[in-house]
Amino acid sequence: MSAGPVRSVLIVGGGTAGWMAAAAIQRSVGPNAEVRLVESADIGIVGVGEATVPPIRDFNALIGLDEAEFMRETRATLKLGIEFKGWGTRDSAYFHPFGTFGPGPTLGDFPGSYFALKAQNRAASLEAYSITSHAAKRGRVGARSNDPRSALSGFHTAYHFDATLYGQYLRRVCAGRGIERIEGEIVEVVQRPLDGFVDHVVLKDGRTLKADLFIDCTGFRGLLIEGALKAGYEDWSHWLPMNRALAVPCAKVRAADPFTSSTAEAAGWRWRIALQHRTGNGHVYCSDHMDDDTAREILLAGLDGEALAEPRPLRFVTGRRRKLWDRNVVALGLSSGFIEPLESTSIHLVQAGIIRLLQHWPDLDFSPVNTDGYNRRLGREIELIRDFVILHYHATERDDTPFWRQMREMSIPDSLAERVELFRDRGLLFQVGADEYFSQGSWMAVMMGQGIVPAAHNPLYDYQNLDQVAAGFDRIRQAWSTTADNLPAHEAFLKTNAMWAEETV
Repeated sequence: MSAGPVRSVLIVGGGTAGWMAAAAIQRSVGPNAEVRLVESADIGIVGVGEATVPPIRDFNALIGLDEAEFMRETRATLKLGIEFKGWGTRDSAYFHPFGTFGPGPTLGDFPGSYFALKAQNRAASLEAYSITSHAAKRGRVGARSNDPRSALSGFHTAYHFDATLYGQYLRRVCAGRGIERIEGEIVEVVQRPLDGFVDHVVLKDGRTLKADLFIDCTGFRGLLIEGALKAGYEDWSHWLPMNRALAVPCAKVRAADPFTSSTAEAAGWRWRIALQHRTGNGHVYCSDHMDDDTAREILLAGLDGEALAEPRPLRFVTGRRRKLWDRNVVALGLSSGFIEPLESTSIHLVQAGIIRLLQHWPDLDFSPVNTDGYNRRLGREIELIRDFVILHYHATERDDTPFWRQMREMSIPDSLAERVELFRDRGLLFQVGADEYFSQGSWMAVMMGQGIVPAAHNPLYDYQNLDQVAAGFDRIRQAWSTTADNLPAHEAFLKTNAMWAEETV
């Protein structure tokens, strides 16, 4: 029999992760459990994340946000994908779009047919069959259509937003829904002597806060999950050796691009993210191959507007907690681990952890079967994203710096090696269950964009009438191009749909 339901939840730490957790948990448990959040104004938050992936739309809907209000409050813009410069070769460029390639809402038979045509030099570039790629090149956006016959049925978007403003916005939303915010710094975590569960935390002023379930959103330090419970950390820096980042905003100098830009540098890469009121910039790099002063110079030299602050440093070790949920503590956000921001998955993994927690919601017996299931599922999801990010570094022809030679020559996880070998052999793509975020189309875009070209294709697709297939592909390409030409410009769309903050007009 159940030991009884969870009646109190304490979220330790605010920021994006903490307030996302507060909003989602309160929305789900309603009046049946008390949800509180404790944070200290004296402890800073990282708050540099500005790019997301399409499931953020589902999360915002889950917690009941109005899209237009959310975008105004966070100075958000739309994101159609990521432009990669200098990753395959120093002069190469490609686009990783959201949505699908080809005519359907899923990838379907597109890869097999595409490679069969490609073998006869009868197919255009991969991006020509993506509606979001066409739109991004033109700086145009639109709304996804639910009609599978529409070109816009495969049009997926995410957001660029100010993560600090997002956390502050969620804090106001949560306050309006009755979630108590407690100001205070935790100085002690007290565990039950018999089983090691967290019983309560002690604040600097002597107050104690008890709860049935604790959510650790204390950032890299992992105050509860690591500081108290010693969950352990799985270090992935041998595959992803980037361990430093500098972030700086700059003045806006042109209309906001509806995509993230990622430009490879000598020992890492730079990002550019356009918001309504400014442009976010950063440089992720490996300190074994570049010193901090050089990294700062590269970042500032690459700005297209006046810097609005001093570059903000961030240090990290890529990897994850060995236990993401240990006893009655669940780690979210940076407390659970960190995969660098190359594919904009940091906020997505907060969301994934919250959704998994709701699916595995405990009672007071905290069944190990349930907890272990959460750890396996979310751990596997994180590892699949890790593999996808490693692919960007390993699948390169660059050998112009020691860093890139190390990346292309390093050993990679067996799970990734298998995917690359099967694609290189005959263009085979596959999905690893429902817990994998990145689609076959995403894997195809990055592998081809970085020079992995299949040696052959599945001969099954030679049985088709390739003349008809080629004609169909040409119709798709032309229809997608025409549709994109008729979409509104990015900023005009935001203003027309009341998504633009008045003070930035």
